[in-house]
Amino acid sequence: MGKRGPKPKKIISEKWDSNLAYAIGLLVTDGCMSKTGHLIDLTSKDREQLLNYSRCLNIKNKIGKKNNGHGQMALRIQFRNVFFYKFLIKIGITPAKSKTLGPLKIPDKYFFDFLRGCFDGDGYTYSYWDKRWKSSFMFYIGFASASIKFVHWLQNTIFSRLGIKGHITTAGLKNICYQLKYAKKDGFKLMKKMFYAPDVICLTRKRLKIEETLSIVGKRL
Repeated sequence: MGKRGPKPKKIISEKWDSNLAYAIGLLVTDGCMSKTGHLIDLTSKDREQLLNYSRCLNIKNKIGKKNNGHGQMALRIQFRNVFFYKFLIKIGITPAKSKTLGPLKIPDKYFFDFLRGCFDGDGYTYSYWDKRWKSSFMFYIGFASASIKFVHWLQNTIFSRLGIKGHITTAGLKNICYQLKYAKKDGFKLMKKMFYAPDVICLTRKRLKIEETLSIVGKRL
């Protein structure tokens, strides 16, 4: 009989906490899983994103580079681990997930940490002064996904916890993207839950943008 290869190691804890939930949010938005080989990949243009991811999963993998085929470079972290791969499948994340992603098994206690990870991955904010009304400052926070099932799950889960509905819009022609948006008062309520402490792990540039926006209307996280 030939020699067997080394047994895979459980290098990542599957015990739920705020860091794991945040990392899962990043994976759902910016990550992918191979159909074979138990490969897990997170790609981002932002090095801090990958450093946060590594910190949350307590891994020390090298940050590599990736060409998207259009001359643009991005950064990535890849690793193979059968245990964590199976854990991701168990909670509802599958290979080729972009348009098939649906409800996920995220503990209630850590849902807003997960949502903050989604926001740092494919979320956005924008604001402007509405010229139609004096002193009317408009603000929106949103989450984007190619999967309408996932967007509906996010909307329903947020509504069950905060009582805010948001609204869903679409963008794109061939590649339709669904966007779940929350305006002003509801947006503030949602941000308070995601950024519930000054030291929660997050993407610095997005948090600073939110804080600058809130300062205009005299609010703070």
